[in-house]
Order: sequence, then C-alpha cells, then structure tokens
Amino acid sequence: MDSDSVKLAVVCSEFNGEITDRMLNSALTRCKQSGVDVRYVCRVPGAFDMPLFVKELLSKDDVDAVVTLGAIVTGDTKHDEVIGSQLAAAIAQLSVTHGKPVSLGVSGPGMKWEQGVERADEYAARAVDAAVKMVSGIRQLRKDRAERDYPAVIE
Repeated sequence: MDSDSVKLAVVCSEFNGEITDRMLNSALTRCKQSGVDVRYVCRVPGAFDMPLFVKELLSKDDVDAVVTLGAIVTGDTKHDEVIGSQLAAAIAQLSVTHGKPVSLGVSGPGMKWEQGVERADEYAARAVDAAVKMVSGIRQLRKDRAERDYPAVIE
C-alpha cells in the first residue's frame, strides 16, 4: 500500500465504546504498520455526531483524508437504520464537497453486539486501507491531469 506522506484524521464514536475502542486501536496499529501519519484523533459521542467533526477536519490543510470508526448496533426499533443511512449520506457528501476521501469504518446497522465485536478489527483496518488507497488514487488522477494539461516541453 502506497502511504507516501498520507496524512489522516480519525473520528471515532464513543458509543458502544467496548467495540469502538478496539476499532480505534486497530486503526492506529494499521496506520503505524503502513507508515501513515495520523494528524488528529477525535472522539465524538456517537456515529450520528461524526459529520461536523469530519467537515472541520476536511477543511484542514494537513489532512488528506478522514477515517470514521463506529459501531451501530441494532435495538428494538429502526433507529440504527436511520443513523446508518444519514451518516453514510452525510460523509459521502462531505467527501465530494471537500474533494478529500472519507472512509466509512462504521459497522452496522442491522448488526448484533457480537457481530460488532467480531468485525471491529477488520472494519478498522479496511477503513484505513481505503482512505490511503483513495488518497493515492486521487493524487495520481490529479498528476495525470496536470501532465495532460501542461505537457513537458521536449527540445
């Protein structure tokens, strides 16, 4: 994985902390293994609260991408589906608006507690990997466009 000077911010939900603490530790371990520069680690009360922090982090010059981490566990109502749907839409829009990747490392909705525990490490690692790959891909596209628009003069 090409992590050449990728600068990440991580936003992690405190809700379902037994799962999300594990996710955060796994994500930070993956970043260290990959040589990724973690500039910010922010904790928010719940997954629904992530978009405001994501927005602020995306506006920073020293952040290339944001990794979101959370666990939306199903309960007796459809509340988990509402949170998951709204969160995914909000962070996708923020990513497009700011032109920087935001990876969705939030497990659920429709997930039981045990499933969240089982998926914690995998979701966290995949979220970091996705952010790094997206940054690398965007950089390459921008480089290709610049070379196409301003080709080198050969004498």
